[in-house]
Amino acid sequence: MVENRPWLTVLSHAVVLIGLVIIAFPVWMTFVASTHDQQTMLRSPIPLLPGPHMVDNYVQILTEGYGGRFGSSKHTLELGWGPAKISITMSTIAMTMINSMIMALGITIGKIAISIIAAFAIVYFRFPFRMWFFWAIFITLMLPVEVRIVPTYGVVASLGMLDSYSGLIIPLIASATATFLFRQFFMSVPDELTEAARVDGAGPMRFFWDILLPMSRTTIAALFVIQFIYGWNQYLWPLLITTKESFYTVVMAVSRQANVVDSVPSWNLLMTMAMLAMLPPVLVVVFMQRQFVRGLVETEK
Repeated sequence: MVENRPWLTVLSHAVVLIGLVIIAFPVWMTFVASTHDQQTMLRSPIPLLPGPHMVDNYVQILTEGYGGRFGSSKHTLELGWGPAKISITMSTIAMTMINSMIMALGITIGKIAISIIAAFAIVYFRFPFRMWFFWAIFITLMLPVEVRIVPTYGVVASLGMLDSYSGLIIPLIASATATFLFRQFFMSVPDELTEAARVDGAGPMRFFWDILLPMSRTTIAALFVIQFIYGWNQYLWPLLITTKESFYTVVMAVSRQANVVDSVPSWNLLMTMAMLAMLPPVLVVVFMQRQFVRGLVETEK
């Protein structure tokens, strides 16, 4: 029985509110800075309320770009092949956001696709040393990108994938965590369901596509949110393998504009870039929060 103690309720709510303020205050200050001009941001104290330049700052970032340490404030994106090729001119910041989106979606879809197929093979197929293969995959959790970055860079460079989307995505699409989660879910599926599918004449891939995949949608949704944020926030790997501005990610763009030596950063535009960089992950979490929570806490499938 839970005791009703008003003071404990007040204390718990106070702790939650304090935590909320600590987490949200930097985000609020970033938003406030993105609504002022540079002169206001250089004065002390820094304003705590939004200013009148919000529209101007965001329009400038999305159309004209930041300038600064980039060689060009605009970039031309070419789509299609041959006679059907079209060119779209946009600010470099908009281009970096497109690069981050391509990288995040590529990593997310690749991780989920490879992991769910690997888990399906480990659980439902009987082949020699299958558990050895699983534990070999699981042990890679002790080898993050930062540990194996030098040999990985050597392999990517030897394959000619520097300054390319394939070089940004392929080395990061294997995921031991996702494989483990899918394996645990597949092991919870009743054997009677497998037997019923076999009696009905469903082959392995039909069973996977029509039964296991729909049942895995909450797990897939949870992993999608986690892996999208992981891919969007990548900094070290894109910094290492990209030398062309056309493949910079938005995290790289924010870092390059903040680390200026010979001048003062345009803090209002820099914070505008930071707000735009935070927007896609926030939208993914907001629109998929219900599936995300169900995928993490749902025990009965």
